[in-house]
Amino acid sequence: MDNVFDPLRAGTGIPRRSEGVILQRGGAELALEKVGDRFTVRPRSGGSLSQWQSKLSATHRRTVPATQLEEFSVAPDRLDAAMAEARSLPEVAFASHVYRLAADPGTLIYLTDQLTVQFVPGTPEADMDAIAQRLHLQRSQPVLGLPSTFTFVVTPEALDNPVKLANQLTREPQILAAEPNVIVRAQPHYRPRDSFYAKQWYLHHSGGPELAAGSHIDVERAWDLTRGDRAIVVAVADDSLDLNHPDFQGFGKIVAPRDLLEDDFLPLPATTETSHGTACAGIAVAEENGAGIVGVAPSCSLMPIRTTGYVDDDAIDQIFQWAMDHGAAVISCSWGAGAVNFPLSLRQKAMLTRAATEGRQGKGCVIVFAAGNTNRPLNGRIMEQGWPPETLKGPTDWLSGFGVHPDVIAVSASTSLSRKAFYSNWGRNISVCAPSNNAPPGIWLQRTGYIATPPVVQVDARGQGVFTTDQVGPAGYDQGSFTAYFGGTSSACPVVAGVAALVLSVNPNLSAVEVRRILQQTADKIVDPDPDPQLGTQLGTYDANGHSQWFGYGKVNAYRAVQAARKTLVTPPAETAQIRLSDAPGYSIPDRDPWGVTSTLEVMADQRVRDLKVTVAVAHEYLGDLSLTLISPSGQSVLIQGRTLGRQTQLRQTYTLQTTPGLRSLLQQPAQGQWQLQVIDHALLNVGTLESWELVLSV
Repeated sequence: MDNVFDPLRAGTGIPRRSEGVILQRGGAELALEKVGDRFTVRPRSGGSLSQWQSKLSATHRRTVPATQLEEFSVAPDRLDAAMAEARSLPEVAFASHVYRLAADPGTLIYLTDQLTVQFVPGTPEADMDAIAQRLHLQRSQPVLGLPSTFTFVVTPEALDNPVKLANQLTREPQILAAEPNVIVRAQPHYRPRDSFYAKQWYLHHSGGPELAAGSHIDVERAWDLTRGDRAIVVAVADDSLDLNHPDFQGFGKIVAPRDLLEDDFLPLPATTETSHGTACAGIAVAEENGAGIVGVAPSCSLMPIRTTGYVDDDAIDQIFQWAMDHGAAVISCSWGAGAVNFPLSLRQKAMLTRAATEGRQGKGCVIVFAAGNTNRPLNGRIMEQGWPPETLKGPTDWLSGFGVHPDVIAVSASTSLSRKAFYSNWGRNISVCAPSNNAPPGIWLQRTGYIATPPVVQVDARGQGVFTTDQVGPAGYDQGSFTAYFGGTSSACPVVAGVAALVLSVNPNLSAVEVRRILQQTADKIVDPDPDPQLGTQLGTYDANGHSQWFGYGKVNAYRAVQAARKTLVTPPAETAQIRLSDAPGYSIPDRDPWGVTSTLEVMADQRVRDLKVTVAVAHEYLGDLSLTLISPSGQSVLIQGRTLGRQTQLRQTYTLQTTPGLRSLLQQPAQGQWQLQVIDHALLNVGTLESWELVLSV
């Protein structure tokens, strides 16, 4: 009975018998079930797994990536005893059941020790502290963008797990909402099926096998207006990216790389990792270099972010905060929660809103998400049948929390024949579609690790695949450095991200809302009158507002979007003055010193910065040891040169807004005061000298 949930009237709270099996999530209540043969342990810091694992009568399955959780399996009749053993060990800080969603048994839920609590505005601090003390919670930090909202940590003295505690908190009159921070695996939205510009039909084509007229995005005419601008940074948040690929080379191409899984700055693929991120990045921004492929916005910059592979609150905060802080204009996300019905949490909603409204100095980051590949609504109910056992059956509510967020551009997929891709998710929240491959729908099952497809699509999935970058060598999808069979809404998403980058390249002053509006208003109204071969629906036409549930406002058209963006430009003449200062200190750079060496230039003009460039001369035995940072009078730091110069020994380089997008964050700041160049040597053995540097400001 504990696993049966009857919806309650608002304000009455969750019955105590159901506290442990109801998950509070984004204003919804999701029914949980305990997984009977596994549990997780969070060790205390300092000890190794081998020191205490042998004390448990359970089998270690794995470390849950990017968390402090160790997952164990055990015979179901031994579960309670094994968890009691774990909790008795001094090396163990926390032990918990593993859960699954009752309506989606393929999705596993792991508990963390965090809660998000939103209080009624005006609640006295003393009342907050009293509630926290009674339930043995420790306040951690406020949630930016949500008033009177904080994260709390469950202390070892707490008597209940975070799911129960959240339900107990909702009964407090001073609390509007309480949610545990749970960990759910991310599900990449891709459908590669098997094993150079002419092959990229989705950019432009003149017809051919399985190519309908106008099924591309008309990018060649857009390129006559712009091929992108280095100052426009496209963040691709994904599994990993092969930064050694020739199509990601070029001065200023890579900006602020981040690996959240390994907690470093080299988001490279592991030995057995897929090429999903590499393929997506190539579609959006592969460099035009005379070889290989070319991205939609080839002259724009790439910010590669390797995600943890999970969509807990901390992981989402890290992705979007990093992108915001390091100057991303567009954020491309070809993934979603690996769950059928999983709304965003309070913190996740707030983080997306902050990025979309506060990023780019208040103009907002353009956030693009793939809609998904199960041929299901982003938000709606389907009577499911024909799936493998223990997958889905009967009336099933589907919800893609990322896709329905109001600040997100949700992208569906059309084919090379200008029809709906069989797998593409759909609904009223779709913004636009973009060309991709065609294939049957399917859902990835976390528990079994395979793609499940119902026996429904009896029609050939006609249409070409998407040709894009692959890992260099045999480790990726194909044996070479490219693959011809990428696809899914994973492929459609970076197409739209690339078009958004072209739009911002001609007018970087557009807000995220304005970019979205331009993409929608200039899209091609492709039509698919045929019924869906799986569900029988016919949603390939447009309503009175010009919206289709299959295609959104239509297929993105790069030329028309860029053309519309140019018409919004207003460039009144402005008189500028130029300030040029330089220093030739000849400073020795300390070897492996975290403070490095700093040279200072003093600006006297009491005006605002309208443009700037920095020229640096350094001699060093191994430039790959060095990083260079410009510090403004306000104290803001901009990394202008990372540790990417390798074995070079002479640096003579000018950094501009076009080559170093991070410098744009200094625009409109006061010019007056001390400008500093800091050079840091991060490794032993090799030494060198800061010979000179020059700062040119337009004010």
